Amino acid sequence: MPLYLDIHQVPGANAEDLRKAHEADLAVQAKYGVDYRKYWHNEKCGKVFCLVEAPDAEAARKVHLEAHGLEAEKIIEVDPDMVDGFLGGTDVNDAGAAILPGIPSARDTAVRSVMFTDVVGSTEMAQRLGDDIAFELISIHDAIVRAAVSEFNGRVIKHTGDGIMAVFISPVQTVRSACRIQSAVQAIEPSPRIPAFQVRIGAAAGEPIERDNDFFGSTVNLAARLCAHAEPGKVLVTNGIAELCLGKGVTFADMRDAELKGFDEPIRMREVVITC
Repeated sequence: MPLYLDIHQVPGANAEDLRKAHEADLAVQAKYGVDYRKYWHNEKCGKVFCLVEAPDAEAARKVHLEAHGLEAEKIIEVDPDMVDGFLGGTDVNDAGAAILPGIPSARDTAVRSVMFTDVVGSTEMAQRLGDDIAFELISIHDAIVRAAVSEFNGRVIKHTGDGIMAVFISPVQTVRSACRIQSAVQAIEPSPRIPAFQVRIGAAAGEPIERDNDFFGSTVNLAARLCAHAEPGKVLVTNGIAELCLGKGVTFADMRDAELKGFDEPIRMREVVITC
């Protein structure tokens, strides 16, 4: 059956309210052939995201209406692999709420930080040095990125040809991973076979369903645009990520705005001061 993610606006709802609502869903879902698997609660923003397997979106909607009357604002069909990539890696407590790994008292808000890397000038290097050397250079980049993503508890979503897209639960871990990547790349000793190269990195944070009913669509697009906008050897993040890192031992340059393709308003961004 298809898999769906819905979003509820529930300002003021607490953990006990959501436990009761989820139990009510479970009590009636079999009637509609539906399976509400778990939910994420962003209490600060007053939002809940439910993951449900259902014959169609209407069946999922009917369960909520009969169980407690809290109709979802949006219900979108999602790819199981994408859900696992972005939202996987979290446990569920006895109330059905997603929690941070190993921390039963800390509920997962479903906010994720998305990071893109890009090998600068990879196409030109392939033309100049040949495909074999270019492939070896990309392989070095991939090994560095995958190690740094794993070290800071991130998940690689996909390879983009000349870069990697990864996702993190923690914005701090995102920034630290990016710093580790840049430091590792800069530490490589060039050889007659493999020349020195540079990487640019961009990162943004957001919720699963934003505008256009797309699964992490705005966050992914923004992170990719920031990566393309970054200078070689630098890391650009949204001001939101920087604010979430306050007091965590990471440093940023002054905030600045930039017009990025696909976004109506200027984006506030910060460059990471790489110290690791």
